[in-house]
Amino acid sequence: MTQAQKASLSPETVLAEMKKNRVTHVVWLPDSETNWLYLLMKAEPSLTLVGVNREGLAFSAAAGISAGGKHPLVLIQNTGLLESGDSLRGWALGLDIPVVMMVGYRGWTRHGVNTDTAATYTERFLNAFGINYYLVESDEDAPRISIAFEEARKTKRPVAVLVADEYHGFNR
Repeated sequence: MTQAQKASLSPETVLAEMKKNRVTHVVWLPDSETNWLYLLMKAEPSLTLVGVNREGLAFSAAAGISAGGKHPLVLIQNTGLLESGDSLRGWALGLDIPVVMMVGYRGWTRHGVNTDTAATYTERFLNAFGINYYLVESDEDAPRISIAFEEARKTKRPVAVLVADEYHGFNR
């Protein structure tokens, strides 16, 4: 295993965290960044993939799934999260939906020199909505995903997992 592979978040690790936390549905807008994770999720019989054609629809779908007694996860990029603020406010926050949002942190770097303004505003956006978040960069950080699920269950609120470096480990 190379140093780069050790420092990345593998799709297998993410899937294991989903299963560990009883995720039944993954609500997402299909994209090229999550190809390897998609292939694993598609092959996993305990998961139902719910594709949306716009990120804002992810929160109404997750609210309905949660109201039906299931356990959704929203897989979204930070640009889509920013675009869907009103839906997040009305559905997930307004209805006290305990959902974890796994957010691709486009443009973020650990050195504080963001390469995209989407990264500049991501944490500010979450703070403005009062949403707690956990940064995950590698497999070593994966336990933070379970912490986010536990917090969402306890508080009946959305919690974000910010996946640093836009899932590059998910592309292999």
